[in-house]
Amino acid sequence: MWRAIAADGKLDAYLKHFSEQVLPELKKCDGFASAILLTPEVDGENEITVTTFWQSTDAIDAFAGSDREAAVVAPEAAALLKTFDLRVRHYTVDLAANPESISAYPGRSYN
Repeated sequence: MWRAIAADGKLDAYLKHFSEQVLPELKKCDGFASAILLTPEVDGENEITVTTFWQSTDAIDAFAGSDREAAVVAPEAAALLKTFDLRVRHYTVDLAANPESISAYPGRSYN
């Protein structure tokens, strides 16, 4: 899980970047399962929370490198953000109800 605040007026540009640049790269990774991007407005700012799902910690390590908690943020993404976490948080999914329904959520799409 990783969080950021979009720069003023840059949320749509970040969503497009994530959809067109980040997701295709993630989909190439062995062990990548899914991703969710949430965008609540918090205190007048557009917060971004990205949660990715992986089949194993080995898959995460293959993507992130030797420091699995270091955030992977491309310079073009950083330019669209006011602030962002430098570290990610990892969780184990112990329970999930209807996880297949997550991909059917009718949020914004730039695909």
